[in-house]
Parts: sequence; C-alpha cells; structure tokens
Amino acid sequence: MYLEEQVREQNAEVASAFANVRAESGRTLLELVDAGPVLLVFLRHFGCSFCRQAIDDVSKVRSVLADRGIRPVFVHMGTPERAKPYFDYYDLADTERISNPDGSFYHSPVFELGRVSLLRILFQPAVWKGWMQNAMIKHGIGLIREDASQMPGVFFLRDRKIVRSFRHRTIADRPDYLRLVA
Repeated sequence: MYLEEQVREQNAEVASAFANVRAESGRTLLELVDAGPVLLVFLRHFGCSFCRQAIDDVSKVRSVLADRGIRPVFVHMGTPERAKPYFDYYDLADTERISNPDGSFYHSPVFELGRVSLLRILFQPAVWKGWMQNAMIKHGIGLIREDASQMPGVFFLRDRKIVRSFRHRTIADRPDYLRLVA
C-alpha cells in the first residue's frame, strides 16, 4: 500500500511540474504530453558545440520519432529570440521549445539536472575527444551567454510519467535518442 501511495504522489509531482511550464507556443508541457509521447531534451548554452550537436542529432532522427508518434521538445536557457536561429539552422523551426533562462526547470525535483565547474569540464578527456572528433569541427564554438556550468539531459515522457532518462556524465555524452524511446 505504501509503495502505491508513493507512486501516486510521484506521478502527481511530475504532472504538476509539467503543468507549470509553458512552451514558447503557449502550450504547457502537460498538454504536450497528454497529446502524445515527448522526447524532452534539456540543452546546455548555445555557445556550446555539444548543444548544437544535440540539436543536430535530434534533427537527424526526427522523422523516425514522428513515425513513432513522438514529439521532440527542447528546453534551453536562452531567450526565444536567441534560440530561433539555431533551430532554424537545423531544420527544427517548428519544434516546441521551452525557454528557461533561470534554469529552474533543469533543477526541479522532477529532473534534478546538475551543474559542473568549468575547470572540471575542461579537464575531462571525453570532452576533448568529443571536441576533436566532431563537435567543434562541425558545430563550432560560440559565445557563452547562458549558464555554461549547466549539465544537459534527455527524458522520454509518456502518460504523464518519465519512462526513461539520460543524465549526462560529461558534456560530450551523446545519448542514443532512438534507444531511449524504444
């Protein structure tokens, strides 16, 4: 009985968090999840080559997601005006986006995405390897205007629940989006 009650409380907390955040379109995340499964992608700052790589990676699997009835929704720390050119460039202009400049949604008890020091980021071999192999060469590097210490994450949402999640250990981690939604 206690476990069932705990699950109900957790589901209520998730639904409440979804209802309290709006996409740039005006729809709440709860409305989006009620309309069908969502791949919720929390991005780092737009000056980060790995942030742009994540947008590109989702763009490449978008048709497969659509075939499965899954809508990608991005959470970013920029303004809608700052975000628009990046999503336009990667052919995702019509995707739902949530602007969260203060990072409160990242840190909510539902998602609990952490932060990491810039020194720690710079001394991780996986980050240097990722920069050299693809990210920096293909996606460049830009100015830091948002929180550079914020870690990204990806969550598969269905039926008002988090079905699966991927919390990055390094900023260079590349989730397998299709496996996450399988």
